[in-house]
Amino acid sequence: MDKLILPACYLAPVSWFMTLIQHSDQAVLLECFEHFPKQTYRNRASIFGANGRLDLYLPVQKGKDKHTVMKDVRISYEQDWQRLHWMSIQTAYRSSAYFEYYEDDFAPFYEKKDVFLLDYNMRLTALILKLLKLNLTLKPSESYEANYAPGMDYRSRIHPKKPPVQLVQPYRQVFSDRFGFLPDLSIVDLLFNHGPQSIRYLQTE
Repeated sequence: MDKLILPACYLAPVSWFMTLIQHSDQAVLLECFEHFPKQTYRNRASIFGANGRLDLYLPVQKGKDKHTVMKDVRISYEQDWQRLHWMSIQTAYRSSAYFEYYEDDFAPFYEKKDVFLLDYNMRLTALILKLLKLNLTLKPSESYEANYAPGMDYRSRIHPKKPPVQLVQPYRQVFSDRFGFLPDLSIVDLLFNHGPQSIRYLQTE
């Protein structure tokens, strides 16, 4: 069976979840053994703030070896990024239809201090799948493979500087009256605005 390989993202974008659902009948792996790539969704998420797109950067520890394997990347707490991220999310979505409904689910992720970025991202992703009521199992990769079946490798395709890998149709957003629709933000943008209906949107081809 062909395997789908996805990057382990921090609050992954909508297109990440659309891709997952489209390949839900296949084995799905999260990449754990790649060399950690900078300026990607592994430690960055985009939300809709009062001034437009707002990127949240999760700082990681910088070691002597620049080629740290993803599973060994440690989160840095030199700055209080958890408080800043949570305040930004609250400010952006406190007026959305479903933020209060999910607030208690996400709050602990900005209180507890995980050591490894991969563990943190996987726990967050598991929560989001649960809230979306998606009964899917994502397995961590066991080694690095350079090549996967054509059309199944999204490790470098889902990237902030590249177009979305899926067509993200407009949906209601909190500040869209000011800035228009912003496509392919973090999944929390869709979830906080549309709640249980989010899964229908993700399944629309």
